[in-house]
Amino acid sequence: MNREATDLAGVRHIAYDTLGSTNAEALARARAGERGPLWISAKSQSAGRGRRGSVWASPPGNLYATLLLTEPSAPEHAPQLSFVAALALHDAIAQCAAQLGPLLKVKWPNDLLLGGKKLAGILIEGESEPVFAVAIGVGVNCAAHPDDAAYPATDLASAGALVAPAALFTVLSGAMQPRLEQWNRGQGFAAVRADWLKRAAGLGEAIRVRLPERELSGRFQGLDDAGRLLVEQPSGIVTVTAGEVFGLGGR
Repeated sequence: MNREATDLAGVRHIAYDTLGSTNAEALARARAGERGPLWISAKSQSAGRGRRGSVWASPPGNLYATLLLTEPSAPEHAPQLSFVAALALHDAIAQCAAQLGPLLKVKWPNDLLLGGKKLAGILIEGESEPVFAVAIGVGVNCAAHPDDAAYPATDLASAGALVAPAALFTVLSGAMQPRLEQWNRGQGFAAVRADWLKRAAGLGEAIRVRLPERELSGRFQGLDDAGRLLVEQPSGIVTVTAGEVFGLGGR
């Protein structure tokens, strides 16, 4: 069952009771001719996913939504949308639960932490045919979080903030547009990067980064002008394009 609404900051919205994956639905619609922008949300997902094929637990009570954009930028700039979405999500949660604002931090490359524990994740996926389309997937633990995850997790309700997914979604949709305008198809990434670093978890602290072929340790020294992680080691600065960061929030 789905229903269509038009009240999300002027962007069309299709709401489902359940889906396999909001990202998968968005990209399927793009292949079928949908050009967006279009929000797709679900009360629950049966096949929610995170980065690198991991499973995203998706019970009712949390927020699961995807914004479909077509040709939002040159393809090489599209990964920066994870920072854009993280800022919009930070803005939205800080607005809905102001008391938690000081505890909210963004974590490279795609997480939002609350008190050092994972509260939300972002998944950016794209396809190049028939047009370049990008799905910005967002999952927020509003009412529940997994107890058996490989990392500390939390939810808004556990932190004393009772925020309904629909209410948070409405605020998020409003926060996303100004952040996309700030980014300006990649031309404004310097401003996005600066805002992201102001909210970054562990800046200047020791971290471990798991790469496909090895692990490296060092000090988190920020992002380069493309959004890659900068890790300081005795031999100098190492630039990381993709990896899993540990050492923040108990991970």
